[in-house]
Amino acid sequence: MKLHSVVATVTGRIRQRSEQTRLPYLERLARAADRRPGAERLGCANVAHAFAALQANDKLRVVSQRAPNIAIVTAYNDMLSAHAPFQHYPDIIKAEARRLGATAQVAGGVPAMCDGVTQGTPGMELSLFSRDVIAMATAIALSHDVFDAALLLGVCDKIVPGLLIGALQFGHLPAVFVPAGPMTSGMSNNDKAKVREQAAQGLVGRAELLAAESNAYHGQGTCTFYGTANSNQMLLEAMGLHVPGTAFVNPGAALREELTREAVRTVLDVTNAKRFAPIGRLVDERCIVNAMVTLLATGGSTNHLIHWVAVARAAGIVIDWDDFAALSEVVPLLARVYPNGSADVNQFQAAGGPGFVIAELLDAGLLHGDVLTVRAGGLREYTGTPESNGTGGLRWASVGRSGDDSVLRPASDPFSATGGLQLLRGNLGRSVIKVSAVPLERHLIEAPCRVFDSQEALHRAFDANELNRDIVCVVRWQGPQANGMPELHKLTPPLAVLQGRGFRVALVTDGRMSGASGKVPAAIHVSPEAAAGGPLSKVRNGDVIRLDAAAGTLQVLLDSAEWDARVPDSMPEARSTDNALGMGRELFAGMRRAALTAEAGACSWL
Repeated sequence: MKLHSVVATVTGRIRQRSEQTRLPYLERLARAADRRPGAERLGCANVAHAFAALQANDKLRVVSQRAPNIAIVTAYNDMLSAHAPFQHYPDIIKAEARRLGATAQVAGGVPAMCDGVTQGTPGMELSLFSRDVIAMATAIALSHDVFDAALLLGVCDKIVPGLLIGALQFGHLPAVFVPAGPMTSGMSNNDKAKVREQAAQGLVGRAELLAAESNAYHGQGTCTFYGTANSNQMLLEAMGLHVPGTAFVNPGAALREELTREAVRTVLDVTNAKRFAPIGRLVDERCIVNAMVTLLATGGSTNHLIHWVAVARAAGIVIDWDDFAALSEVVPLLARVYPNGSADVNQFQAAGGPGFVIAELLDAGLLHGDVLTVRAGGLREYTGTPESNGTGGLRWASVGRSGDDSVLRPASDPFSATGGLQLLRGNLGRSVIKVSAVPLERHLIEAPCRVFDSQEALHRAFDANELNRDIVCVVRWQGPQANGMPELHKLTPPLAVLQGRGFRVALVTDGRMSGASGKVPAAIHVSPEAAAGGPLSKVRNGDVIRLDAAAGTLQVLLDSAEWDARVPDSMPEARSTDNALGMGRELFAGMRRAALTAEAGACSWL
C-alpha cells in the first residue's frame, strides 16, 4: 500500500528539521559500534571487575570465547503491580542465554514509582522527572560498556520512556524491551469510575471506595485501562522494539515465560547474524512517526505528547505538537478502550490487539512498513498473535478480522475518521485535548472561569458547593518549572460530578491529566506554563474562556488591548514553598529550573 501523503509529508519535514541533530547522533553511534568488544578493549583490571561474579563457565564464554554478553536493565520492584513479575525474569534470561552459548548480567536497576499510589500527593511532583532519572540510571547501567546487546525490563508510565531515552544514548547496542503484561480483569473501569463519583459526592464512604478500588487493582500486571502504561506497550509494538504480540499477554499465562525467552533469542539473532539493527538506527524518524500514528489510532495517553517528544530528541529527532495535529487529521480512531470506551485491555487483546491495529494501519498506508525492527521480518511480523507451536516454542497466527467491533474496527469503518488528540491554539497558549474520550456535544465549552492555584483549592471549592454552574476551571502553577508537572487525575471525579449535574464544565491547566483521564473536556499541558510567565498567569476569576476542540482553539474572550495590558501574576510564595520542600522535592530543584516546555518534552537534560 502506498504511504499516505500526509504521513509522508510529516515524516519528510521531521527528517529535514532534524538534520543538524540526527546526523551527529548517527556518527557517534557508528564510532561506538566500530570498537572491539569490551572484554578485549578494556584493561585487565576493568575486565576482572566486570566479570568477577559470573559463574566460571559464563566467565569463560564472555572472556575467552568472546560470546555475546547481554545487559539486563530492570525496573523490578513489588510496589508496582506491573513490575512485580520481573522478579524472576533475570534468572529466565540468564538460563536462556546460557542455552544459546551467551551470557547475561543484570547491569543495573532503575527506580520505578507507581503514579496510582502518588496521585494527588506531593510524591506525584517527582513523577515526570523520574523519567529523566530512569534515563540516567539506564545510562549508568550501560556505561560499564562490556555489553553486546541489552534487554530492558519495564512497563509503566515514565519507566518505558526513561529506559528508551537511556538506551538511545547507547544507540550502537541492539536492544529489546521485555514487558510483563496486564493483570486479569477485575471490577470494570466504568463501575470503578461510578464509585469514585459517588465518593466525591459523599454518597459512599471510604470502606466502599476502598473495596471498589481493590477489586479493580487486584493482582500482578498493569492496570487494565488504556492509560500511559498500556499506551507504552502499544507504541513499542508499533516501533518494532518488542517480540511481536508480547504486550498484552497476562503475567500468569502459559506463553509469558516463553515470550521472555524469545526476547533473548531475538536480541541474539541481531548480534549473531551481524545484522546492523542497533536501537539508535532502528529508532529513526519513520519509527517515531509510526509511534505517533498508533497513539492517535488507539486514543492513547496524552502523556506521550511529552514523553515521545523527549524520546525522539534522545535519538537526534525533533518533533512537535504540530506534527501530531497534522497526523491526527488523517489517522482514523480504530479502538475504543477505557477511558475512550468501556472495554479494558484484556478485551482489546481478545478482539485482535496490537496485531489487528498494526495490520490495519499498514494496509491503509498510514505506517512506514520499511522500517528496521528487532525482527528480521520487519513490521509485518507485528500483525500476528503469538501462540504455542506445540513443541515448546512459538508461532504467530494471523489476527484476521476484529473479534469485537465495539472494541476494534477496521480503517475502512473506524469509530472516527480522525485521531483521538487535538492541538489547541489561542491567546492562552498551546495545549492539547484528548477528544476521543469526550462526547461530541462537549467539544465546545464557553463559560466564565474560576482560577485555582492548586488542585486542593478546587477540591475545597467543590466540597463547599461553589462550582455548581457552567464553569471553566483553570488550575495553574502545575507545569514542569513550577512543580514538576504532576498528573491531576484526582480532579476527574468532582468535575465529572458537575458535568453529570448538567453543567457545561471544562478544565484548563498547565499540568497533566492521567492517561486515564475521562469524559470532561480538558485543555492540558498549556504552554508556556504560568510559572514561566505564560498566559495562564494573566487569567482572572470571571474571565470567559472558550475551548473549541473542533476549531482547535483555546481563548480568553477579552479585547486584545486589555489582555495584552494585563500584568501576569507571580506564583504565590506559599505555593512556591509547598512545591519545593518535603518528600524529596528538594533534590529535584535543579530539574525544575532546567526543564524545557511540555511541548519540548519537559526535558531536564538538554
